[in-house]
Amino acid sequence: MRYLITAFSILLLDQWTKWLVVHNMSLYESIPVINNFFYITSHRNRGAAFGILQNKQWLFILITVVVIAFVLYYLWQLKHDRPMMSYAFSLILGGAFGNLIDRVENGEVVDFLHFQFGSYQFPIFNCADSAIVVGVIALVIITLISPAAQNNNELTKAGDS
Repeated sequence: MRYLITAFSILLLDQWTKWLVVHNMSLYESIPVINNFFYITSHRNRGAAFGILQNKQWLFILITVVVIAFVLYYLWQLKHDRPMMSYAFSLILGGAFGNLIDRVENGEVVDFLHFQFGSYQFPIFNCADSAIVVGVIALVIITLISPAAQNNNELTKAGDS
């Protein structure tokens, strides 16, 4: 249940921040938070990350539904055994639902977090995107660390015999 609460919290944060942007900013309006570094910029994305595959909403909706089903299955399987991995999946689940709602309701995703590094403009993203990226990075780290930890435990147990 705590993993679904985590996912639901991500979903609520994502939808609330997008609502604030849509109802308080004009499209393409940009508010500097830290000049020459971080801005809140009202933007819409009809594609995937970095704006690729524009206007392929049916594809993104299908992929997202498959990802959500996969994540729910793994959350159910891992709920007691791998709590850190379950939290990572919860972040992905909340983010996936947040962007799915945008795609189904509006045919596009509301983005607004805008970073600049000198002359480089990082692609504008949202809270759902952030949760997905953090969840995936956490899964990669957990996966990379887990086999090493299991091997060390097995070696320690074998040495004690």
